Amino acid sequence: MSEAKDQNENSGQEPENQPEAADQQPTADALGQAEAILNEAAAGAEADAEQPEDAGAVETELRNDLLRLQAEYVNYRKRVERDRAVARENAVQSVLNTLLPVLDDIDAARAHGDLADGPFASIANKLDGILAQHGLERINEAGVEFDPNIHEALLRQAVPEIPADHVGQVLRTGYRKGTIILRAAQVLVATGE
Repeated sequence: MSEAKDQNENSGQEPENQPEAADQQPTADALGQAEAILNEAAAGAEADAEQPEDAGAVETELRNDLLRLQAEYVNYRKRVERDRAVARENAVQSVLNTLLPVLDDIDAARAHGDLADGPFASIANKLDGILAQHGLERINEAGVEFDPNIHEALLRQAVPEIPADHVGQVLRTGYRKGTIILRAAQVLVATGE
């Protein structure tokens, strides 16, 4: 018992901290366990020469342990890759959300005719193209059926030639990325009168 205490003092770690270090490095831990199993198998092979009847059971147990560790490592890698993809998607959505006020200003400039020609029109078009490459879609169609999942009704009013419960006018453009609504379109809903 005093030898174990001396080893802990020499390593500079408290016995309680050792499990936490193992949890922080699952890859190194899995590889270390695999090495330990292989070392046991090598030591077991020498012992198997002396005890041939137990060799099959020990070999099967070690093989199963190794396969289990390999499966754990593969699952860990898949989980990390999936988490990276989710983090990337969240980062893109965050950037798109911060750009929505800029896109509103560009839309207002287009509506006033300020983006007909010139260098700023070219920049606005490039920005629209880049955002479309990242999957940003505008929700700005008038005349479509009102959908509370993508539209926010601000007014109900009679609009000529637009049936009831359809979008009569888009007051503020909405945006979506794939199936995720970044901002609902604010619309006027026709009453059909």
